[in-house]
Amino acid sequence: MTPVTVFAGKTVAVFGLGGSGLASCRALVAGGANVIAFDDNEKSIAAAKAAGFNTQDLRQADWTKIGALVLAPGVPLTHPKPHWSVDLAKAASVEIIGDVELFCRERAKVAPDTPFVAITGTNGKSTTTALIAHILKSAGRDVQVGGNLGTAILALEPPKAGRTHVVEMSSYQIELTPSLHPTVGVMLNVTPDHLDRHGTMGHYAELKEEVPQRAAHAVIGVDDDYGRGMARRLEEKKHSLTPISTTGLIAQGYVAGSTHLYRVKGKEAEEVADLDGIGSLRGLHNAQNAMAAFAACAALGLSDAEINSGLRSFPGLAHRMEEVGRKGHVLFVNDSKATNAESTARALGSFETIYWIAGGKPKEGGIVPLAEFFSRIRKAYLIGEAAQDFAKTLDGKVAYEMSGTLDKATASAARDAAADSSPAPVVLLSPACASFDQFQNFEKRGDAFRDLVKGLV
Repeated sequence: MTPVTVFAGKTVAVFGLGGSGLASCRALVAGGANVIAFDDNEKSIAAAKAAGFNTQDLRQADWTKIGALVLAPGVPLTHPKPHWSVDLAKAASVEIIGDVELFCRERAKVAPDTPFVAITGTNGKSTTTALIAHILKSAGRDVQVGGNLGTAILALEPPKAGRTHVVEMSSYQIELTPSLHPTVGVMLNVTPDHLDRHGTMGHYAELKEEVPQRAAHAVIGVDDDYGRGMARRLEEKKHSLTPISTTGLIAQGYVAGSTHLYRVKGKEAEEVADLDGIGSLRGLHNAQNAMAAFAACAALGLSDAEINSGLRSFPGLAHRMEEVGRKGHVLFVNDSKATNAESTARALGSFETIYWIAGGKPKEGGIVPLAEFFSRIRKAYLIGEAAQDFAKTLDGKVAYEMSGTLDKATASAARDAAADSSPAPVVLLSPACASFDQFQNFEKRGDAFRDLVKGLV
């Protein structure tokens, strides 16, 4: 845990008592603050009470005595409308911050020169965060990793000399972190997401830009217009910057081929990494993640050899293109995290002979955008609420089976793939849907698939 001493002796309100909220309470109390905790959910309030925290309805609190409101990232700050706790804080001129801001202030106080890597983007930030941390650890660095990825930032060990924090940041967290100043700020890409919370694409992109803009060194993906604009603005300011691209249209930075990474300086391109055979980094989207990790770790002083060693030993993340087993010549891949068509496109583009398990609670747009990958799919196995709509899209284009449930789909796909004479057939769970019709979350869905594959293997 990171004790937060910057509010010692002061009263701090914490609203939102999930994982990050409770971690904030613990860190503030450990640092000497007086905490008032609250939530709209009675069970969350009860859990905070059971943990020994002072809970009080903030609608009844004396806001003139509150030094700050720490807002959980899942609580609306602006859209679709500010939460009532936000309105109360603003009316009392109380600053509204998040848990990453508490970390940043504590780091600035106790160890301002310790390395801090912040990673954001619409897609790929979890894999990139885990990959950077893995490379640093494999090179012998003392690393703490978390944030939006798994462990709440204040549940990590505190900043100290020789320790590096690698932190994934969502747009929700960025808007609550006014003093963000990472050593390296990574921005991977920007595509439409969370517009219900940010109102417009422009506002969403502006939040993403805060990470590289406030960093001592920026790493920016320039394959979309938003990333190119960010890089151009930083170049105009002569900001320390490494662009990365999967298209090759840059004069400096890193570019990716199908399986190779190159460092570009002017007209010279030097190969720095070969991703061929690294199953956890399969596909062009993972090449972008690998480039970002390479650039970030190089900025932190690692050698090319150290970075390559980490790339080759990276185990990957659960539910993200996770290789969960083989039976004969058939590979089974768990990509349960792919809850929309855009994410599934990355998986379908990574294999040539696919037995595809898809469906669940449908997202807007369905699988129509995936038509360019249909030629790679030998057969689809449709499950959940989306099955009928997906079948209409695939009809006449891709063979499919109305499996209904994941267990039936996995068994059928395994049977058909085993009979395929091609050298590398893949049974791919990449649903392009949320899981909530049949599973509590995408993790539960992926765990179920993994268990089914273990039974087969």
